Parts: sequence; C-alpha cells; structure tokens
Amino acid sequence: MTDPLDALPDAQAAAAFRRLVRHLRHRTDAQNIELMGLSGFCRNCLADWIRDAGYEGDKAEARALIHGMPMDAWKDRLQTPATQDQIARMEASVKRNKVESNI
Repeated sequence: MTDPLDALPDAQAAAAFRRLVRHLRHRTDAQNIELMGLSGFCRNCLADWIRDAGYEGDKAEARALIHGMPMDAWKDRLQTPATQDQIARMEASVKRNKVESNI
C-alpha cells in the first residue's frame, strides 16, 4: 500500500517543511523537551532528519540551520531547564516512537 504523502510534489513538501521550521523558530516558547514529550520529536530531530535525507553539513550546522542560530546561542538565550516531569513525559514519548512508529 502506498502512502499518499509520497505523491505530494517535492516543491510542496519542501515549502511545508520550511514553514514548519520557521514556525518553530518563531515559537521559541515551545521548548524542545516539551515537543519531545508531546510528539516524540523536536528541532534537533529535524536537524537529524535533514542529515539523513542527504544534507551535507555536520550535526552542528544542521542544528543551526533548523534553530536559526548556533546551538550554544540557542541554549544560552532560549532554553529553559527541564523539569523531572518534562523528562518523564519525553522518555515515555520516545518509547512510543520505537514501538508504534513505522517510519
């Protein structure tokens, strides 16, 4: 069975991806730990995925591309400390990725 998403033209998929990344750059209040706890992915995952898709930059360059700034700057300016509750939600969410995902 073919996933209809595979029929989406690359230009439309790329435009949607760029919009998602720009939205996440704007919504700095949505912390990576919260994204991980809710959805099982975050900005850093997007950076890994573009590398998996063939982006030639290293991990730091991919993260800077997604975050809109170097990772150290992001952490210094925008990242808040994670609570134990956030960490627990993230760990439970990531376990679901491994069990339920067919990605």
